[in-house]
Amino acid sequence: MRRVRQVLGGPLGIGVLVLVVVAGGFGLYWFQPWRLWQDKTVEEALPGTVRTSGPPATASPSAGATSPAPGPVTLAGGELVSHEHATSGTVKLVRLADGSHVVRLENLDTSNGPDLRVWLTDAPVKEGVGGWRVFDDGAYVSLGRLKGNKGSQNYVVPQDVDLSRYSSVSIWCDRFDVSFGAAELAKV
Repeated sequence: MRRVRQVLGGPLGIGVLVLVVVAGGFGLYWFQPWRLWQDKTVEEALPGTVRTSGPPATASPSAGATSPAPGPVTLAGGELVSHEHATSGTVKLVRLADGSHVVRLENLDTSNGPDLRVWLTDAPVKEGVGGWRVFDDGAYVSLGRLKGNKGSQNYVVPQDVDLSRYSSVSIWCDRFDVSFGAAELAKV
């Protein structure tokens, strides 16, 4: 017992203790296990659908009449399938009245995790383990960090993105290079 106290109290023991503390701190930072118990719900309205005083009117150049401005149009969509974590909800590619595009996640329900992103990709969606790591093999565009692991959210598609090149959306964990869930974008 005296020998154990000498080793633990000496330079070797202090070095081992420092190593354990540093490794533990790094492991906590890298894996962020507390996120598994922290849900973040984000509920955003689809841009262009919330009006406080009725639909905006646009003047007709020929007759001087007014007509409602065009609203958002869903171009493609699909259901999320689970990959690394149980994931459900709907994905839509929407063209807004101003001609811009958003990817909309509706009724999203997935696990929280470190460094989650929303990716527009050219990869086919495969169910099960075979679909976990395919989304970074081809072309993809990151639309930003996942705003919340639950709810309905919008992600702006950059103007210079050629939407004809992309066929799916993935909730991608950039830290571990794995998909939490994904959906095919089938034309509507």
